[in-house]
Amino acid sequence: MIETTHLLDVDDLTAEDLETVLDRAAAIKAGEDDTDLDRQTLAMVFEKPSTRTRTSFETAMTRLGGHAIFLGPDDIHLGSGEPVKDTARALAGYADAIMARLFDHADAEELAAYSDVPVINGLTDDAHPCQTLADLLTVRERFGGFDDVTVAWVGDGNNVAQSFVLGAALADLDLVVATPPEYGIDDDVLDRAADLGSAPRLVDDPADAVDGADVVYTDVWVSMGEEDEREEKLRAFQGYQVNADLLAGSDAAVMHCLPAHRGEEITDDVVESDRSIVWQQAENRLHAQAGLLVELLA
Repeated sequence: MIETTHLLDVDDLTAEDLETVLDRAAAIKAGEDDTDLDRQTLAMVFEKPSTRTRTSFETAMTRLGGHAIFLGPDDIHLGSGEPVKDTARALAGYADAIMARLFDHADAEELAAYSDVPVINGLTDDAHPCQTLADLLTVRERFGGFDDVTVAWVGDGNNVAQSFVLGAALADLDLVVATPPEYGIDDDVLDRAADLGSAPRLVDDPADAVDGADVVYTDVWVSMGEEDEREEKLRAFQGYQVNADLLAGSDAAVMHCLPAHRGEEITDDVVESDRSIVWQQAENRLHAQAGLLVELLA
């Protein structure tokens, strides 16, 4: 079992915990682990819509013999009809774990502070640890481990990037990050990565990041809730698109956490190319989260 009670960001895990979760996920995916969560319930709280988060968590609980309950913004009173701490205590009395996909990271922290059962961050504006677990599982499958593997992040230093920075540090994975200066990784996250022993190398030029990389990873430039910044961000990210020109001379695999805005941060031909491991990465959300659920609940 892993040491942490809650997963609010990936560095709630130790390096050993991370390896344990990834090993468990790989065994579940291979059909070599029959641990079940019979009669256990996951309460899934959603402020933001989702394709992969809801489907992967719900499917994982079903395959593990448990049950998942979807609670959308019209189903409960999170932070509006009642305080977050009251929702946390009520749900903890009914369910064996809570997964929350929220806007404000402070709400996830409050859920965890007042819950007697594990709280899993399914995404906040600050962090997306479950995506990082799937990302690292995908890299490990592709290369047989993390030794001598370099990943280039190209684009926005958003919640996905920030959790991946921490996950890469835990896994001792070489990471180069190329963002416009005003859209970089938060200093706090860089400090936490350094404390884990492996801060990323920061560059401004995407070509510098991609040079020598084994994987190129990108995400949308305009995240959910940032629609009013769209025009400003599209101007700032000119030259950061992952396209055939950027990848010329490279045999790097390409990752994207989805949904992809094809023609903005990545081109359709790259997503659909033989170098894309986007769909393996998407499927691994299911297996990584199943591994996490078993380690937290079994």
